[in-house]
Amino acid sequence: MLKYLATIFGSVLLLSSCLQTDVFEKNVSLPSHTWDYANKPTLSFLVTDTTSSYNIFLVVRHTDAYHFNNLWVKMKSSAPGDSTTLTQQFDLPLASQTQWTGSGMDDIYEHRILLYRRPVKFRIQGNYTITLEHVMRENPLEEILNVGIRLEKVRQQ
Repeated sequence: MLKYLATIFGSVLLLSSCLQTDVFEKNVSLPSHTWDYANKPTLSFLVTDTTSSYNIFLVVRHTDAYHFNNLWVKMKSSAPGDSTTLTQQFDLPLASQTQWTGSGMDDIYEHRILLYRRPVKFRIQGNYTITLEHVMRENPLEEILNVGIRLEKVRQQ
């Protein structure tokens, strides 16, 4: 009986360690649920593992009253010790023709949108900085609650 319990405990422990993901996520709440052009949330994260690859997601939370089915975002990123900034624009789909595509509860929807098709490798250890700004025609952009970044370490198989 003891041998049987030890085997089950070991299997559960092994499975839980295989399912563990290394994740960094930081979100910024937007005041009064509006995103103004002047509000450019800046997020920093520390990279210590330069041998792994990461999936990078943009996280957006909005209400059901959001007026558009997409969100244009400009992302500026800088590496540690580098004075140059990489600027990219993304058109992020938030809805199909009939419904929101993110996960929802009541009238709040959250989207985790993969920004790059291939995982990213960070070449240098240190603090990376990302600044987000919306580039939609409407200003301020209403019914956006939070924006942020999520990094997930890709597990080698």
